Amino acid sequence: MSPKQLEKHYDAVIVGAGAAGLSASLGLLRSKAFDRMRQEGRSPKILVLSKLQPLRSHTGSAEGGIAASLGNVEHDDWHWHLYDTIKGSDWLADQDMAAILAENAPATVIGLEHDGVAFSRTGDGHIAQRLFGGHTAEFGRQPVHRTAYAADRIGHQILHSLWQQCVKEGVEFAEEWYVSDLVVERDGDGMGHARGLVVLDTHTGKVHGIEASNIMLATGGAGRLFHTTSNSWDLTGDGMALALEAGLQLEDIEFVQFHPTGLAHTGILLSEAARGEGGRLLNADGEHFMDRYAPGHGDLAARDVVSRSIMAEVDAGRGVADPKDPDGPRDCVWLDLRALGRDVLEERLPEVCETVRQYAGLDPAEDLIPIKPTAHYTMGGIPINADGNVYEWADGERRPIEGLYAAGECSCVSVHGANRLGANSLLDACLFGTRAGAALAARIEAAQPHDDGADDASPAVADAADARRHIIETLLKPSSPAGSDSAGDGASDASDDNAYRLMADLGALMERHAAVRCDHDGLAEALGAIERTLTPRGDRLVAHSDTAAYNQEVTAILEVRHLLTVAQAMLAASDARHESRGALFRRDFPERDDEGFLAHSMTDARHAVSWQPVVITDYPPKSRAY
Repeated sequence: MSPKQLEKHYDAVIVGAGAAGLSASLGLLRSKAFDRMRQEGRSPKILVLSKLQPLRSHTGSAEGGIAASLGNVEHDDWHWHLYDTIKGSDWLADQDMAAILAENAPATVIGLEHDGVAFSRTGDGHIAQRLFGGHTAEFGRQPVHRTAYAADRIGHQILHSLWQQCVKEGVEFAEEWYVSDLVVERDGDGMGHARGLVVLDTHTGKVHGIEASNIMLATGGAGRLFHTTSNSWDLTGDGMALALEAGLQLEDIEFVQFHPTGLAHTGILLSEAARGEGGRLLNADGEHFMDRYAPGHGDLAARDVVSRSIMAEVDAGRGVADPKDPDGPRDCVWLDLRALGRDVLEERLPEVCETVRQYAGLDPAEDLIPIKPTAHYTMGGIPINADGNVYEWADGERRPIEGLYAAGECSCVSVHGANRLGANSLLDACLFGTRAGAALAARIEAAQPHDDGADDASPAVADAADARRHIIETLLKPSSPAGSDSAGDGASDASDDNAYRLMADLGALMERHAAVRCDHDGLAEALGAIERTLTPRGDRLVAHSDTAAYNQEVTAILEVRHLLTVAQAMLAASDARHESRGALFRRDFPERDDEGFLAHSMTDARHAVSWQPVVITDYPPKSRAY
């Protein structure tokens, strides 16, 4: 729903209403600082912007669970969770941040339970926990039941529960509003200050400039960069692109996780819970091949290990064809769930069963299921500290951006490093989202209340809004056949092109050159193709209807332009890292190089890459073997 009337100024605007954005809203409203302001009669103005109705956020698709060392099934210890997270990250996680994640995980899960999440239960009524890839007891000795779950619908449970709590607290939502610009100004010392946002109200087609003392980005990942992805259509890297276009950096953006078990040629995720419950991967010879690649961990090794193992089997000629296309490429392997039995499958994996039946026409209790790796999670993103404050890396130090925060998949607090462990993403979003919300409240409390009568409008926000209005008008009523200032490059009429075709072409290009495996030649070819061909196409796109209200094509054009911006940064960072680590496997640099690249890449919109040291506290780097 749209606000009846926009305020002249907001104390805080939160962009995104998935797990991170909703957790931040609750973290702000439930903080001690906000409670003190209420007691003093202060009523900070808070707005949550979302390009979707919140219950359509991608959080709702999370299936497997959320990790925490509750110890409800067997003894567990948060130090083991910390070690697994660091090892899973291929030693690229900042260990001080990973410690916050692991130590506070149990309290986060219990807090979600109190907010209404209906977790599955053990026989004695405790929150049930299951095995998940990479989670072990005693520092890697054997797998451990650490992942709390709600059948295979945990994301749905968390999203609905957090949204209901926000409604109860009276959070004001602006639903189906698209943020097109982030306004960051520099002072005389070059320090960044967030000033506001430019947003498109899709219900009316009108562009608004919104001034805010504090802004938080919780816009999700960028999985739509790839053709085969488990991500919904809305994960187009918006927050990351906003940061780049505002002159900021992205951290470790080269690391994209491919989930091993995407349903063949759909990308639809079959939860890791399927393997946690006992599912097995088989090649064309019927061999359970993961025991060769990860002895002792098998199918429950870390996701990057399993994905590369699948591709190695395919490369060796032991792949299988999708039964829907038996004469097609043999680029899949089998997921075998038959041993679990129909009752267990229907009780613990109902979403997996429904997906397989509906989209593959197979019965998981009787048939082998074709799977292949699918783009799933963006490990890198907007760099933040432990309280969500965005910073930039310059002259060997972190420089905070005043008033700008981020959390969730669009951000990088660096708890995932080069490879995220399954069930750590919901934990990251909820835990660091809550922390960012509390930090926002403390910052609002410390500031002087804004004087609504003061004539202190930000010229930068107004100018950005005017510029965006002109761009939208050009998309709706192009003044030239090609529809933009870039038409002068001799390009042909753009009326036959559209954002969806361009997104598909970008996805195919990225899949060909940057999915699971890559090398310099392929990365350079992809980057060149984007710069020479795809970006000019994006600049020339126009809407095929001149109606401003509810014009979905306008939003799609802005989204694909954001994807192109993020893609170039991702390719540049991938090419700059001359090693293989975690989810990034370079054919031309197949070994990990701690001496040269035990560091975070920091990439800006000009594709310049600098390097920030990794924080090592308790666990020095060693060989990562499963």
